[in-house]
Amino acid sequence: MIPAPNPAALPAKSLVLIPLLRADLETAHYSVATLSGLWGPEADAALRRNQRVPALRALAALRARLGREEPSAILAQLFVLGLPVTRGALSAALPSLGTAGAVALGLVARVGEDDEPGTEPGAEPGADENTLLRPLVELRPYSFVDAHGAGSWWIASDLGELVLGHALGESHVLGVGGASLTLSGLLLPNPVDTALDLGTGCGIQALHASRHARRVVATDISERALELAALNAALNGVTNIEFRLGSLFEPVAGERFDHIISNPPFVITPRAEGVPSYEYRDGGLVGDALVESVVRGAAEHLTPTGVAQLLGNWEYRAGQDAFDRLADWLTPAAASVDANQIDGDFAEKTPGKPSSDPAEGESPSNSSGPAPALDAWIIEREVQSPELYAETWIRDGGTRPGTADFDRLYDAWLDDFAARGVTQVGFGYLLLRRPDTARPAAVPRLRRLERLHGGLGHNPDGIGSHLAACLAAHDWHAALPDDDLVYATLTVASDVTEERHFWPGQEDPTLLTLHQGSGFGRSVSLDTALAALVGACDGELAVGAIAGALAELLEVSERDLTAELLPRVRELLDDGFLLPPELLA
Repeated sequence: MIPAPNPAALPAKSLVLIPLLRADLETAHYSVATLSGLWGPEADAALRRNQRVPALRALAALRARLGREEPSAILAQLFVLGLPVTRGALSAALPSLGTAGAVALGLVARVGEDDEPGTEPGAEPGADENTLLRPLVELRPYSFVDAHGAGSWWIASDLGELVLGHALGESHVLGVGGASLTLSGLLLPNPVDTALDLGTGCGIQALHASRHARRVVATDISERALELAALNAALNGVTNIEFRLGSLFEPVAGERFDHIISNPPFVITPRAEGVPSYEYRDGGLVGDALVESVVRGAAEHLTPTGVAQLLGNWEYRAGQDAFDRLADWLTPAAASVDANQIDGDFAEKTPGKPSSDPAEGESPSNSSGPAPALDAWIIEREVQSPELYAETWIRDGGTRPGTADFDRLYDAWLDDFAARGVTQVGFGYLLLRRPDTARPAAVPRLRRLERLHGGLGHNPDGIGSHLAACLAAHDWHAALPDDDLVYATLTVASDVTEERHFWPGQEDPTLLTLHQGSGFGRSVSLDTALAALVGACDGELAVGAIAGALAELLEVSERDLTAELLPRVRELLDDGFLLPPELLA
């Protein structure tokens, strides 16, 4: 039986009112496309820069042209632009829920009331149609395309800086931002039985996981985050998510999952007095130890062949490559995170350890044996200097340059980095996998740590499908010795193009390059033999047969040429340029 949203996170009264809200939002056609139609692409772009004036002007022009208020425009003014509307207007926009229901759900309050997000809802707004109601949450439409097709939801989160007019609070619950979109696009779409969203926030990754997992567990250290995440699941009719309160893996002690997803609070923040610590981005550990703890914990909570995907920051320290440190995190013999690195605030927020009895359908972890070394594919997308990193995240917290507070925080950040000898901070994606217990010892472990600082290819439904295909191709060829790989019939991926450069008047090209249109948009230089082999991979000719024909044409040893080409063929399979027969069905 698929469990309903955790009733502890969603009051019984809300379960009655939420379907009414959903019906009203559907009737109002409250969607991304509708909002874009209300105010146009330029206003959309301005809103992404936290500027609402163009959208307000567009709504005013629409109102003047129609001589009335559109329900979608009322909802947009209230829940996206963050401006009050009258009780009469909101009643018209939410006829089933009504203004009393909106108050009861904690969505709105009367202007002048002191209600803050997460407190008990205020009094009903009364009968005066001109009573002004202000938002207590953002409630935005959200649309996406993934490997399962197009979808749309409504996502509630705490009010942002645009509405508040000041810096965010330390317990703020973010909506869908850039990091959320990045991670959701990375998710492997493969069907699984169980998934874990570690640090769910508003619940967006749990919602995405619900599309490919039979059952999802979503955890967070913030009760407010779990309330909003449960609201979002119920509002969108998603019933296979269970919500649990707690820090890191404590709420799922003794359980394993097929897919672990986490957008953890990875921002590196000084653990110093007077430096704000935001729940949504700061994990309460020193340096990059929070990401390390998630990596190390994943090994104990993945099923065999289970995959963990997360975003993270990592430190480059004087005399040490960050990738050396990342590789060490994947090794089970390394020590766990030092408890002394946890500051007092984090320790106070950590709840008691829950029961370790595994839920129905799950396998308990083997606490008596060591965790296995993880397979890993880690991709660094960006590197920042300590100065740029500090400036970025101080501004993110709402402190503006040129103020005494900004300078004080800047000093604290640079002091913190200097104490550990940090020279750069990397950002990227981590894909971890628990090895299959049945994998023969001769099959090499997946261990890819690479720096891809350029742009991505064209991936309309996210890059997760590309990652899944590359993993499948790797597993296929890694299990084949060279003597078997030569009999494989491969095909060039449909998004691959070849570029040739010639000196004027010359028949032979001086430069050959393969370009990948999707995935990571990779480019690979070729020599004549490899270019010819790739060009002949039509799904009918075996790799060995192609190499043999090329050896005869080039008048070289077939054995030597085959030995030279096979490692390059494996690399092209790893990167998605070539496809094995298993991926063509």
